[in-house]
Amino acid sequence: MATGAGLHHCSVLDLIGNTPLLDLPCLAPHPSVRVLAKAEWFNPGGSVKDRPARSIILDAEARGALTREKVLLDSTSGNTGIAYAMIGAARGYHVKLVVPGNINVERRRTLRAYGAELVITDPLQGSDGASRVAHEIHQQAPQTYCYADQYNNDANWRAHFQTTGPEIWEQTAGEVTHFVAGMGTSGTFVGTTRFLKKKNTGIEAIAVQPDSPMHGLEGMKHMATADVPGIYDPSLVDRLLEVSTERAQQMVLRLARNEGLLVGITGGAAAAAASEVASTLKQGVVVLIFPDSGSRYLSESFWEEQ
Repeated sequence: MATGAGLHHCSVLDLIGNTPLLDLPCLAPHPSVRVLAKAEWFNPGGSVKDRPARSIILDAEARGALTREKVLLDSTSGNTGIAYAMIGAARGYHVKLVVPGNINVERRRTLRAYGAELVITDPLQGSDGASRVAHEIHQQAPQTYCYADQYNNDANWRAHFQTTGPEIWEQTAGEVTHFVAGMGTSGTFVGTTRFLKKKNTGIEAIAVQPDSPMHGLEGMKHMATADVPGIYDPSLVDRLLEVSTERAQQMVLRLARNEGLLVGITGGAAAAAASEVASTLKQGVVVLIFPDSGSRYLSESFWEEQ
């Protein structure tokens, strides 16, 4: 009798992508306007960052840059690091992550749960400071590390060109008219927009950023004052919307209490921007990204203050 016949099995990498598209009629004031959100917490690592992390790691393996003798190194504000740590554990790599000291307790504990080594940097320097420290660590011992460098690695945006964009196109039957995404590394916005505009140049791409340099939208960049990622392509931005931390938090609470959706704060920012876009339309299909779940932010005080 053959063993294993008929068994279906997969690895954690096979579970990444093909996330559902949620209908959000609460954000669509007109019956001919639909607002839809990619629920990226359905990825096994809990966020949209599983996509670029997989792409970056597989690309590094294919080039011979990542081997069992190398340490996978990068800076992260949390979600990409969790994805690296998860995939690294599954594939047998030691993962070293440089993180700003203000990342929340949920992310820190998750990173340690997967066995990642953490280097904590000045919280006041944020993700830009962590990125600079990661670069210095690599410069001091280049033979020791495979430096993923997510902010400047084309495998980041390609992940979304190859997966997120095609999924949105297929899930909307090509009817998407507006795409809304927050920007951190900018990989999600850049890769998805490039794919969607290849399909239909008339699709409007709306980039979302914090409304000031000092903000509480963990993982997002205020591009005018931050170190701009090498993969960022400003020519893809049809409209740039700014959202305050308070407005994003209010949207998170609204979605949780009125819609039963526990989304992360950057998802709240994207939803606030998508609502703003939808309010100006008579018809259309607006698609936004929910990068992660609100469960990554439960230690923050705003849940109980309002």
